[in-house]
Amino acid sequence: MRFAKRLDAVPPYLFAELERKIAEKRREGVEVISLGIGDPDLPTPEPVVKALAEAARDPSTHQYPSNQGSEKFRRAGADFYRERFGVELDPASEIVPALGGKEAVGHVCLALLDPGDICLSPDPGYPPYTSGPLFSGAEVHYLPLEEANGFLPDLGDVPAEIAARANLLFLNYPNNPTGAIVQPGYFEQAIDFARRHDLAVVHDNAYSEICFDGYRAPSFLETHGAKDVGIEIFSPSKGWNMTGWRSGLVAGNAEIVERFRQLKTNLDSGMFEAVQHATVAALMEARDFPREMSEVYRRRRDLVAEALAAIGLPVAPPRATPYFWVRVPEGYTSESFAELVLEQAGVVVSPGPAYGPNGEGFFRISLTVPDDQLQEAVRRIETSLQAGILKA
Repeated sequence: MRFAKRLDAVPPYLFAELERKIAEKRREGVEVISLGIGDPDLPTPEPVVKALAEAARDPSTHQYPSNQGSEKFRRAGADFYRERFGVELDPASEIVPALGGKEAVGHVCLALLDPGDICLSPDPGYPPYTSGPLFSGAEVHYLPLEEANGFLPDLGDVPAEIAARANLLFLNYPNNPTGAIVQPGYFEQAIDFARRHDLAVVHDNAYSEICFDGYRAPSFLETHGAKDVGIEIFSPSKGWNMTGWRSGLVAGNAEIVERFRQLKTNLDSGMFEAVQHATVAALMEARDFPREMSEVYRRRRDLVAEALAAIGLPVAPPRATPYFWVRVPEGYTSESFAELVLEQAGVVVSPGPAYGPNGEGFFRISLTVPDDQLQEAVRRIETSLQAGILKA
């Protein structure tokens, strides 16, 4: 039996590997604490659950949905963007549902990239920014995210011959995995770069609703000219604890939105209308819920920052996202540190290179576990360090 070669072009998906390792350790009787996967531990808000249950009992939602999405869904998305970001969107032409942010990232590559094209992908970055282009037959040019530059890609460093072949630039702020926020004026630079090189910008806005210390993350679409060159992918997964619901939307440039919709009509049958009803409830009835979650993550952030500093792993507390991006102790690679932490402390962290080559020397911690487990995880790592099993 012969299989398509495209799967050989990408490594095993990070979180699938983490799940495998966790299951293996638990079979061995180890009480594993996973700080590796950003999957909220608290429930989805009740108005969202109620809306889903009521809609699921309505037989009219049991038929094929429209790939364009219901008018109610698209209007709720437009209202949310107007009220939250001050962005005006046409519900008829500038918004379309997506089955979560990951699906949107992968499929937008199929809509924008041909074999021989180049995708400009942040490094480190969400793994589908790499796998999506490769599945499309395109090449990936990594944009290093350096700590000294605030984990923002230096677009001025992109070689002219690379920019000439590029047709897609991925951005993601607040950023996964680094927790970085976008600096004033950066989106303007990205729009100017896109215009000069005739390429599309896709901003993955998965974390704008998880912010701390008075910070409120902007939308890429707030920036003048953004809709001329690109789109934004928005997901309620993290802000509303809806990772399993597979809900999101693509908004912005009407031509890209329409091409994305056309692609999806050939690949899936749209979002279950009951989930559309639930997403409307999240955006309208549970609008303030992400602020509650932000307070939970802020408390956990402060707890972990203090604990990491105490064991010799100081890190600047992020102003957004439920993630810490931490340098490994001296003498370890990202992989060797992650392996030792798992073997000796029963704690899972994400090794930096899983997000791209430039992630070497770092690991990611997710705050999406209860406070007591976070404290226990750091205590275990500290005990291992003190015992000399690990060296800081």
